[in-house]
Amino acid sequence: MSSRKKALITGITGQDGSYLAEFLLGKGYEVFGLIRRSSSFNTNRVDHLYKDPHEKNTCLKLIYGDLADASSVSHVVRDVAPDEIYNLGAQSHVRVSFDVPEYTGEITALGTTRLLEAVRDCGCKAKFYQASSSEMYGKVLETPQSEKTPFYPRSPYGAAKVYSHWMTVNYREAYGLFACNGILFNHESPRRGETFVTRKITMALARIKHDLQKKIFLGNLDAKRDWGFAGDYVEAMWLMLQQKEADDYVVATGETHSVKEFLQVAFDYADLDWKKYVEIDKRYFRPTEVDLLLGDASKARRKLKWKPKVGFKELVRMMVDADMGLVEREVYGLKGKR
Repeated sequence: MSSRKKALITGITGQDGSYLAEFLLGKGYEVFGLIRRSSSFNTNRVDHLYKDPHEKNTCLKLIYGDLADASSVSHVVRDVAPDEIYNLGAQSHVRVSFDVPEYTGEITALGTTRLLEAVRDCGCKAKFYQASSSEMYGKVLETPQSEKTPFYPRSPYGAAKVYSHWMTVNYREAYGLFACNGILFNHESPRRGETFVTRKITMALARIKHDLQKKIFLGNLDAKRDWGFAGDYVEAMWLMLQQKEADDYVVATGETHSVKEFLQVAFDYADLDWKKYVEIDKRYFRPTEVDLLLGDASKARRKLKWKPKVGFKELVRMMVDADMGLVEREVYGLKGKR
């Protein structure tokens, strides 16, 4: 019988899920990742982490399930009997949530309830982590934002995350579950999806540098965010579940930078003038905008002994380097060279 701790991760194929799986495997965990059945594979972010699935000593296992289906969620929780559950699964794109508000609520909000109810119903002692979001603050009522700042979501995504956040608190208080909310401010990496503004910028820059693209179309350049590195933030998730008592924590850098600043650092690093390549497209503006997010992570620093390691400029340059490498391989592939 294995003495390894077992962790169940929903959203394992996403940016955070892949970094978290990597982190937990490094800690000696047996990791189970929940994935939906699909006609195409979407495991590229974790492909480097698992061995031949027929090997008995594989420490990462991908299992089918769906946060929209209570019975499948319940079966997975019972079968895995995890020590820790990290709920990262969601329809996670803020702009898209305006187009599919009902689906966003179904997965991002009710999916959390199905998972919490499965834990309660099966009686397993799993510690539960809920991925809350700085988007819950929305039209911010104070700056910086802490665990005590009231929520004022400005998108279906933000509203769904508020629901999940309070359901997690309710299951903790009503049923005694060890359930934590990590209120994570924006966190990026080379594994960020290409539809998110940071990765959209670095990928477009790489393609512009290699004459594969002429322009990049963006929305509100004045929006300010507290941007950190996703690889740093997954450590905070884990630390929350190692505490004696469950609690909620803001995870942030405490610095704010605009989209325009991100552009400036990225294009300067590539010796280009961003103003020559960027055009504003109103399609990328949100119906209700979140202008400024700035997190106060002093509680996490004090209680979890956590702090970010990667700074803003280092993060931007890391993403530019990764996408330059990706596009170079694409170009060489197109030209039949190496």
